[in-house]
Amino acid sequence: MRKEQEVYQCILDIARKNPRILAVYMNGSRTNPNAVKDIFQDYDIVFVVEKTSDFINDKEWINHFGNIMYMQYPDEFPDCSCDKENFYGWLMQFTDGIRIDLHVESVSHALEYFQKGKLYKILLDKKQLLPKMATATDEQYWVKKPTKEQYLACCNEFWWCSNNIAKGLWREEIPYVQDMTNFIVRKELEKMLSWKVGILEHFRVSVGKSAKYMYRWLPKEDYDRYLSTYFGGNISEAWKAIHIMTALFEETAIWVAEHLEYSYNENEGNAAKEFLQHVEKLPKDAADIY
Repeated sequence: MRKEQEVYQCILDIARKNPRILAVYMNGSRTNPNAVKDIFQDYDIVFVVEKTSDFINDKEWINHFGNIMYMQYPDEFPDCSCDKENFYGWLMQFTDGIRIDLHVESVSHALEYFQKGKLYKILLDKKQLLPKMATATDEQYWVKKPTKEQYLACCNEFWWCSNNIAKGLWREEIPYVQDMTNFIVRKELEKMLSWKVGILEHFRVSVGKSAKYMYRWLPKEDYDRYLSTYFGGNISEAWKAIHIMTALFEETAIWVAEHLEYSYNENEGNAAKEFLQHVEKLPKDAADIY
C-alpha cells in the first residue's frame, strides 16, 4: 500500500505536467483534524481545470494514478442531472488498497465552493486562482443547538412513525419495518442523541456522517444501548430492539429538554409506547385493533 506522501507526489506530478490543470485541492476527512485516521481514508482530490471536457473525453489519463481494481463513474448514471461542464468525477479503488475520489472542476465552480466550504487544503495553485484560508475546520458540521420547534418536531416524528413500525411487525413485514426503523425513526433518535452530544461538548463537535462518531462523546452505556437497537429478521428480536429504542429516545429527550429548558410532551410519548405494547400482544386473528 502506497504511503501518504507517495500518493500526494503522484497526484502533484500529474498536475504539474499538465498545463490544463490549474490548481489542485483536497477536501473530505483528510482535511479534518478531528476525523479518525485509518487505512481506509479516501483521498478526495479536485483538479481545477480550464475545460472539464478535455479530461472527460480522454479515457486513458486516469491510469496514471495507479493500477485500478475497479471504479465508478457517478456522473454517467442514467438519471444523473449533473453539470459535467463544471464538475465531473471518477471514484477509483486501486489494487494496493488506496482509494482516490477524483474530480475535475471549472474555476468558477471551485470559487463558488470555496465561498461555502471550510474543509479543504490547497495542494497546488499554479496561477494563484484560489483564495487562501485559515486552518481547516469542521465547524460547519458541528451539532447545532435545536430550536424548541425543532426539538418538538423530532419527538413528534419519532413517536408518530413508531406507529408504522408496530403495524409492520404485527404484519411480519420485516423489509418495511427495517426501512421505517432505519431511514425514519432511527434518524430522529440519532438527532436527539446528537443534541445530547452537543450539550455535553458545548456544540463544538461533529458526530459525522450517520452519527458515526457519537461513540466518542456519548456515555458508554448510552452508546451500547444505541447499538442494541439494531436487529435482524427475527420478529421477537425486533420488538425487543424497538422497546430499547423508545426507552433510550424518551430518556434522552427528557435529558435534552431539561438542559435546554424545553418541555417534553409526556402524553405523546406515553400514548405511542402504549400503542406499541398493545400491538405487540395483539393476536394475529384480531378483527379489531381495540
